[in-house]
Order: sequence, then structure tokens, then C-alpha cells
Amino acid sequence: MSENKIYVGNLPFRISKESLEEHFAQFGSVAETIIISDRETGRSRGFGFVSFETEDGMNTAIKADGSELDGRPLKINQAQARN
Repeated sequence: MSENKIYVGNLPFRISKESLEEHFAQFGSVAETIIISDRETGRSRGFGFVSFETEDGMNTAIKADGSELDGRPLKINQAQARN
């Protein structure tokens, strides 16, 4: 798992990986974006992960917690390792 990865919650359900990357590129160089989808329906579950090239990019993005994307306030924090 990338050390520079954030969790992004309350995503608009119709957002694309490209739109998510474009939004977070304002904070730093994005290495990867992942939108989690329901296994059965394929629809977005409303959250995802963004990995940054640098720790500074990640920290700047975390400070944007509560900022809006398509009218929805985002929940942003550092991703935790999955057990």
C-alpha cells in the first residue's frame, strides 16, 4: 500500500476515475485513483482512494477535508492499512 494514499468518502455516484484524478491533481501529482464499486451492480459505493507521488501532495489533499465535489462535501483522510 502506498504511504501517500488517502481515503475519499461521500463521492458523487457518477464520478469517473478521470474526474477524481483531475480534482485531486490540484493538490499534487496523482499516482493512482481507485473508485470502489459494488460487486453485484457495478455501481460506485461512494468512496475511493487516491495515491500521490509525494507526502506533501497527500497532506495538502487531507487539508481539503470537507471541500465540495459536484455539490457533495468530501470526507478525506489518510488511508489505513487493511487488516
